[in-house]
Amino acid sequence: MSGSFEDSQVDPTRNNGEAVSESDDTNWVDEPPESTQPEAAQLELTAPPVKTSPPPLVMVETAFLASTASLLWLVSYYLSIGPWMRILFPVPIALVYLRWGLRAAWMSALVSGLLLSVLMGPYLSLLFFVPYGLLGVQLGGLWKRQSGWFFSISTGTLISTFGFFFRIWLLSTFLGEDLWAYVTNRIADLAEWGVGRLVDWGVLGIGVLGQIDLTVVQLMTIGVIICSDFIYLFTVHLAAWLLLERLGNPIPEPPQWVQVLLEED
Repeated sequence: MSGSFEDSQVDPTRNNGEAVSESDDTNWVDEPPESTQPEAAQLELTAPPVKTSPPPLVMVETAFLASTASLLWLVSYYLSIGPWMRILFPVPIALVYLRWGLRAAWMSALVSGLLLSVLMGPYLSLLFFVPYGLLGVQLGGLWKRQSGWFFSISTGTLISTFGFFFRIWLLSTFLGEDLWAYVTNRIADLAEWGVGRLVDWGVLGIGVLGQIDLTVVQLMTIGVIICSDFIYLFTVHLAAWLLLERLGNPIPEPPQWVQVLLEED
């Protein structure tokens, strides 16, 4: 009886000691803070959107391709290597549009004009900007939108024809003479001479002599210019299709009959 009573008196103390020792084993440092996490979540702030400048790669490529277009014009004008270089004049600016968009393309065209104005003078820089700078922006925009060849060639033909008459007007302004009237009169004289030879050979009657109309000659001249510009834009499309695809910026596929002709060759 006395032994069990002493054990019962000792056991609660032992149990309390074990409970205290077990509670002392827990480290308060290891316990995660409970009240700081909600406060940290409440204090989390979102940064406002910041407008950043365009990456340097855009400016570097724009400047490089603008200088490439300018050097093509410079070499073609002074060295007269060949008319084939004329095909490549609008391609660098169109490539800028395909890679970086409208703003970069206009920057490239303007930088090309400014560079040529320093190297060759403002007159020749204007002759490059109209039509080749405008053609580069126009072709790049239509190629990026995946427009068909016929539409892009047709609109490019209008720009190229406008560039021809802009050149005639600019030359007439500097020379003080109407070059369009001069050229069409010389064409009319050439046509009159050809009709005279045909009459001498008996191919045509005498009644056709002196019936060359200057208005008809001018309309025929405009038609020849439009046909020439249409063929030029077609060759530009062919060159860009073969070149830009290798650079990773392909243009829309040509019509089926063009692909058939190229496959046969």
